[in-house]
Amino acid sequence: MARIGFLVSHPIQYYAPIFRALAKECDLTVFFAHRQTAEQQARAGFGVAFDWDVDLLSGYDSRFLANVARRPSTDRFTGCDTPGVADEIARGRFDAFIVPGWALRCYWQAVHACRRHGVPVLVRGDSQLRTQRNHIVRAAKALAFSRLLRRFDGFLYVGRRNRDYLLHYGAPADRLFFSPHCVDNDAFAAASTAAAVSRDPGRRRILFVGKLIARKHPADLLHAVARLGGQPAEVAFAGSGELEPELRQIAAGASVRAEFLGFVNQSELPAVYAAADLLVLPSNAQETWGLVVNEAMACGVPAVVSDAVGCAPDLVDAGATGAIFPFGDVTALAAAIEEVLSLDRFDVWSRLADKMAVYSPQRAAAAIVEAATTLSDRVA
Repeated sequence: MARIGFLVSHPIQYYAPIFRALAKECDLTVFFAHRQTAEQQARAGFGVAFDWDVDLLSGYDSRFLANVARRPSTDRFTGCDTPGVADEIARGRFDAFIVPGWALRCYWQAVHACRRHGVPVLVRGDSQLRTQRNHIVRAAKALAFSRLLRRFDGFLYVGRRNRDYLLHYGAPADRLFFSPHCVDNDAFAAASTAAAVSRDPGRRRILFVGKLIARKHPADLLHAVARLGGQPAEVAFAGSGELEPELRQIAAGASVRAEFLGFVNQSELPAVYAAADLLVLPSNAQETWGLVVNEAMACGVPAVVSDAVGCAPDLVDAGATGAIFPFGDVTALAAAIEEVLSLDRFDVWSRLADKMAVYSPQRAAAAIVEAATTLSDRVA
């Protein structure tokens, strides 16, 4: 079995299912650079202090590194400083080592250690080109990132736009491996099916899941629902954030029935999805993927997303698993919502199941093992 090391900033709910699947396919050791506190979760934009209420550590071997940063955190480059990762790599006899990006010092400490000890190092991220804003930024990134990517031996891309991003900056096509963005599909599907949900059958329920912040444009959903004709609809917001008072005012002014659920932890989310007819994600291009779309689809709920959202070309097939609308176009968003609500629900469920079979922890893990084995053989 391949021996693989994986460094991440802290336990993350979206990585745990991949690690469990990966542990069945290889000899895996996961390293964490930081212990995130409930208060730091709040400062990360969730609006409330909390701990995830699902198990993030069982099913795979993991250990916490000593973080010697003066101000430990995951939201600044210097917040994760773990020089001890070099010793772990030196004695780990890894066939490959993986980091999920380059925005933290600890990731570069791992990359440099891999270089010293001849361990192939891969990066798995979800950046997309649409986040670039002007020619100066593009020119600077083209120069810096083309050099930066040379430090990696392989690239695990999560979707089409991420692959385009890597190719744009010079990553060799034969060193790219598709490791799809995913959630714990089985857990979401089982929990949503088991959820006892009572709701008004005569009113369609449209769901927004995420932080109520500017870049996600939650107000666009309210303005779009106000334009809907036909069957009555309501909006549910699962999330907290600075825009909640403004959203309440907009809903009242537009006579849109809206429910604000506040922050919803992982174990409660499947029931929220089970009560919905549709998920809408109207975010700008800073939404480099949108894993809430995976969660909804795992629960059998289609999605309408803006064309700026990173997962759009991968997860949303028009007329089958949802619809895509031009970012910021509220009229087009309203039309997309009406289109998806008119689809045959049983056909949609079937299409969503097929889609989630591809965007699964098992497929993500298999690609990681393939990449590690391929690159290890090349080095040998």
